[in-house]
Amino acid sequence: MTAVLTKPRPIRLKGRSYLALTLTPELPLEDWLIRLDELAALSAGFFLRRPVVLDIEGLELDRAELRDLVGKLSGRGVRIMGIEGARASMLGSDLPPAMSGGRSAADVEPPAAEAVPVPDAVAPESVVRSDPTPGKPTPSIIVTQPVRSGQSLFFPEGDVTIVGSVASGAEVVAGGSIHVYGTLRGRALAGTMGNASARIFCSRLEAELLAIDGFYKTAEDMEPELRGKAVQIWLEGETFKVGSIA
Repeated sequence: MTAVLTKPRPIRLKGRSYLALTLTPELPLEDWLIRLDELAALSAGFFLRRPVVLDIEGLELDRAELRDLVGKLSGRGVRIMGIEGARASMLGSDLPPAMSGGRSAADVEPPAAEAVPVPDAVAPESVVRSDPTPGKPTPSIIVTQPVRSGQSLFFPEGDVTIVGSVASGAEVVAGGSIHVYGTLRGRALAGTMGNASARIFCSRLEAELLAIDGFYKTAEDMEPELRGKAVQIWLEGETFKVGSIA
């Protein structure tokens, strides 16, 4: 009997990039954690199943303080996949690995495929790409059905237009601006890839939470006279500006 020796197939190693949320703590940490708890309370499960990078660049922490911070975040359901800006001596087997080289919003490339996927979101009846500006593609999608409670519409590449309403408990996350041709009752997070010029437009404002480029405004912070109105929201520095569009 002749034995046939076959060479085993090699293990394939493939590079792949993922979109991750970045948390940038501020001192004092206890005050920052309180603000994080307030945000999480307004958006239950916001950090669940999402990769998070902890950026401590310029933050004066020792190894014990960093380990304690990671532990407190883990206790809040925030799983840190990597740490950016930490000295090599601070990290070890009991902490997430060092990360670097994260791409800024300006370096994010639009998808090459014709169809634009919308993961973990309501499946739109039609998806439309905006006409690209020469030299600077600006992808967008149009969703022609409402975003229902518990659903999350996630499109980091550009603008999102919803021909309908966003229900309470629903969430829309966009790298660009958000346009809602109906009532906005849920959460709208625009400019999530570092686009401070992004805006939020809606025909009727009843939102639970608004955010642009990481700055957020809760329902309790919104001017009562603007609720129920057609408005646009934008940032000037770190200050929210809200104006009527009716």
